[in-house]
Amino acid sequence: MNRTSPPASSVASDEIDLFELFHGLWRQKKLVVGCALVAGVLGAGYAFLAPKTYEVSSVLRPAAINELDALNRSEVYKLPPADALVKVGAQLDSYEARLGFFKSHEDLFKAFQKPGRSLEQSFEEFNRNSVNLILPDAKKSDSLSNYIRLELQYPADVDGVAILNGFVDYAIAAEREQVGADLKVIVNNRLTELKGKIDAARANYDTDKESKIAKLLESDRLKRAQLQDELSALRLQMKMERTNRLAELAEAISIAKSMGIKTPTTPSSMADATRSGSNQVMRTEVNNQKIPLYFLGTEALEAERSALQQRTSDDFTNPRIAEIGKELQLLDANREVEVLRKRGNEDIFLQDVEPLRAEVARLRSLNIDMSNLKLVTVDRRAQEPLAPIKPKKALVIALSLVGGLLLGLVIALIRHFIRTRREVVPFSALEDNSLSRRERKDDPL
Repeated sequence: MNRTSPPASSVASDEIDLFELFHGLWRQKKLVVGCALVAGVLGAGYAFLAPKTYEVSSVLRPAAINELDALNRSEVYKLPPADALVKVGAQLDSYEARLGFFKSHEDLFKAFQKPGRSLEQSFEEFNRNSVNLILPDAKKSDSLSNYIRLELQYPADVDGVAILNGFVDYAIAAEREQVGADLKVIVNNRLTELKGKIDAARANYDTDKESKIAKLLESDRLKRAQLQDELSALRLQMKMERTNRLAELAEAISIAKSMGIKTPTTPSSMADATRSGSNQVMRTEVNNQKIPLYFLGTEALEAERSALQQRTSDDFTNPRIAEIGKELQLLDANREVEVLRKRGNEDIFLQDVEPLRAEVARLRSLNIDMSNLKLVTVDRRAQEPLAPIKPKKALVIALSLVGGLLLGLVIALIRHFIRTRREVVPFSALEDNSLSRRERKDDPL
């Protein structure tokens, strides 16, 4: 049995003929151009009919040093210009500050308020999609990069310039009020601290004064007691001395009576009296021995004894008694204690409080005008934009044309491959039928 294979030209090739492909696409050029035109028209319609979105921005920079000089020279609140810019930036980025501005200027945000939404939900959409805070690159250390940029995107029916400028002014005013409130709290706390120190010094002074008075009075009481004891001891001593003197006088009177001595005499005189003679002799006796008391005679001794027995006080016999009386009289009133108790303005006697009082006076005289305090410099305020940022018409139309062209090419390619497939399949089936008939003729059976 003889079998013949089909010619090579009849076998369908799986390779793509680029020339044939290009020729097939060229035949469908109207379809490709039509898709591109339709997409371009749709893109143009979107570009001209879509809602327009505008963008405005404002730039803040640090204030001049002289703007914050009054605040910094107060030595109470230190706020360098860079820190003031950071504080205002934090206020601009604060959710609470943005919500507060949103609530206080509802007329500017009517376009964001939709039926069925609460005020907070409307603000959330505005805050999430419309406001953007841009800070300088932290890797840059030059002063030119020290700024804050605030951007706002808004639809055409919203006054974005008024919103952004108003919000910037609102944030600066809020931060200024916060700085003023902080300054007031710091000053009040400082005054309270100084008042506490002065009160402590006053309490310490009162304690010292009372302690000093107590010590003085205690010293007076001790001195008075000692003088009283000394006076009692002296009086007892003088009383015993008088008693002893009376005993001596009684003994001497007894001896004088027994010797018959009535008037004062001396031992030599008594010796001469026993001798007889008419010569008158004047004697001068020098004797280093004490003459016994009975030689005074009974008359003198009895007179002294009578005087001692009639004495009611011996104080005049000792000069120390008068000195003790003088000292006791002085102790009746302590003039230093009286002066301490009669002090009128005791604050002038406080120690180490002059600097504190000077600081209190300085803090109370602080008069910083916070309404004119310039925390930052608005380097650029928001201005009316010249054109919207969305949609970008040229870009939308160009992308639409390119997309339409690509879509047309894809459709043309699909149609070309479908048509080629349909042409190849019938030819292959015809070749298979012809081969079957030849094989039946050559078959002897």
